[in-house]
Amino acid sequence: MIQNSDIFSIQTSEDFKDVALKIFKHQFENNAVYRSFCDLLYVHPSDVSKIEDIPFLPIQFFKSHQVVSNSNPIETVFSSSGTTGSITSKHLITDLKVYRESFSKAFDYFYGPIEDYTVLALLPSYLEREGSSLIYMVDQLIKDSKNPKSGFYLNNLSELKDTLINLDTDGQKVLLIGVSFALLDLVEHHQFQLKNTVVMETGGMKGRRKELIRDELHTILKDGFGLETIHSEYGMTELLSQAYSKGNGVFECPAWMKILTRDTEDALTILPSNKTGGINVIDLANINSCSFIATQDLGKVYTNGSFEIIGRFDTSDIRGCNLMVL
Repeated sequence: MIQNSDIFSIQTSEDFKDVALKIFKHQFENNAVYRSFCDLLYVHPSDVSKIEDIPFLPIQFFKSHQVVSNSNPIETVFSSSGTTGSITSKHLITDLKVYRESFSKAFDYFYGPIEDYTVLALLPSYLEREGSSLIYMVDQLIKDSKNPKSGFYLNNLSELKDTLINLDTDGQKVLLIGVSFALLDLVEHHQFQLKNTVVMETGGMKGRRKELIRDELHTILKDGFGLETIHSEYGMTELLSQAYSKGNGVFECPAWMKILTRDTEDALTILPSNKTGGINVIDLANINSCSFIATQDLGKVYTNGSFEIIGRFDTSDIRGCNLMVL
């Protein structure tokens, strides 16, 4: 049986493949929804020797089914945001320790010890609802920073401005993590010339503003904060791992996460590097749900494993995948 330590000690591509194939076998045997999906495709673990051959479960199943790979009690349920009356994704979590280890180790790998930062969070749309995995992560990072000035901000933008300027001027390393529309609100009201702050956007206008392409958004934020780069986080309710971009919208994954792209006309065909296609995610931290997910994002994976998000499929139709309903 795969242990958490096996996932978070991966160092090589061979390690990744070995753990991924073992998790695939485990989830095939223990996740009824995923097993049914694999059966529809006539794929059995005995037929699979490389990760490209593993079936990727369409992400919509998290809206319609309980996607779990063990019988342990549910510790919490993470849910996606949605418009009134819409069906939201639900990620049933049987072991929160895996999530905490995933985001803590990933942050430490990309940015260094969280104790070095004051964490300022501007996530109003997430803070105003229950079940956000992003809020859970940021709340834990705030606690782990052990800094009394770390915290959440809702509508108190002038207080946030003063705190941010004072900390940055004092030479304190700051992580300002925020949803796009709230960061835009902040720089519309206040201008900054920051030197010691990482500004990280988590995407999403959430219906509050006109959607902007990434380059437009980052240009406005760079000008407003006086920074050369804007960082980004790529995560979602259905994943327990995050990828990070330190600028230019090119993301890198932690060692236990990998992105592949699939043909937009044939969902079962994996594309070579540098081709635009549907984003498939392998997130080995999802050991207790499903580690192999076909998302609704469009993107491109580079030869070194980094990736870019280019857009989204039309949510009413994902071409080439007619196996949505079990």
